[in-house]
Amino acid sequence: MNGRAAGEQVTIADVARHAGVAASTVSYVLSGKRAISADTRTRVLASVRTLGYHPNAGARALASRKANVIALVLPLRTGMQVPVVMRFATAVVTTARGYDHDVLLVTADEGPAGLHRIAGSALVDGVLLMDVELEDSRVPLLRELALPGVLIGHPADSTGLACVDLDFRRAGELCVEHLAGAGHRRIALLGAPAAVYDRGTGFAHRTRRGVVAAADRLGVEAVTRPCEEGPAAVRRDLAALLAEHPDVTGLVVQNEAAVGPVLSTLPLLGRRVPQDVSVVAVCPDELAEPSGLTCVPVPAEEVGRQAVTLLMRRLRDEPVPEVTLLEPRLTVRDTSAGTGR
Repeated sequence: MNGRAAGEQVTIADVARHAGVAASTVSYVLSGKRAISADTRTRVLASVRTLGYHPNAGARALASRKANVIALVLPLRTGMQVPVVMRFATAVVTTARGYDHDVLLVTADEGPAGLHRIAGSALVDGVLLMDVELEDSRVPLLRELALPGVLIGHPADSTGLACVDLDFRRAGELCVEHLAGAGHRRIALLGAPAAVYDRGTGFAHRTRRGVVAAADRLGVEAVTRPCEEGPAAVRRDLAALLAEHPDVTGLVVQNEAAVGPVLSTLPLLGRRVPQDVSVVAVCPDELAEPSGLTCVPVPAEEVGRQAVTLLMRRLRDEPVPEVTLLEPRLTVRDTSAGTGR
């Protein structure tokens, strides 16, 4: 209980007294105009939550010329795994609220025109871009706009940008290193749908490059094949892969929707897991753990948090790195084993 009469509005002064700081410090924490120490910021935000303080959005925007809203541009395209991308979106929303920002979710696939429309609306202070392509048509405009932005993913040329992602090339290398270390000499990548590769989506191409590069370096054979959506398509593509390459004993999967069908289809094709075929995936750990799947987890929550943090730093005109890559790690479970098992 904060001791105020029912219906009486909590003010910045109340928050300041409760947190033991100056009212200006509360204002700086909420607006992001100045860098505030992590301890002070945590104490102020705790007082905001305890007292139930809700700043007046209209007055705040007029005073600061800020909307306290960021846009998350998440075009819903063919081949995207919506449950996975929504993990990123949830992390963005949750982290943004910690900075007293709301999130405008933009799902239309409008390319540069959509980005220009957002920038001209004065509705948002900054923008996060997802589903980034190697030659993304939105990037040249983002460099020209005064609107601060951060990319979740990174294009071929990241000069002058702020990008954050898992190091997917290294993730592909880790999968091959694990399988090759267990004695597998013929490895296959069952990847994203063809549409994802066709539009040049960065994470898919980087993983494939990592698989091929590691295989060349370690002297093992590697083949790569797209995998379409839906259980029937997965069964068809997996059967075709093994018919063309029956000596494959190590399988890397980078297609979240394919993980379940792959594990259920291999025994139907006469391949036991892991005795005949070891399976490793690049996917969220929440998907891999229940089935005992060896995987390189995709840390959607951490990437989303870091993207918002970088954007808040840009809003304060603080320097940020052009590319932030999270180091992947391999979690070994029951679906991978040596060739002698």
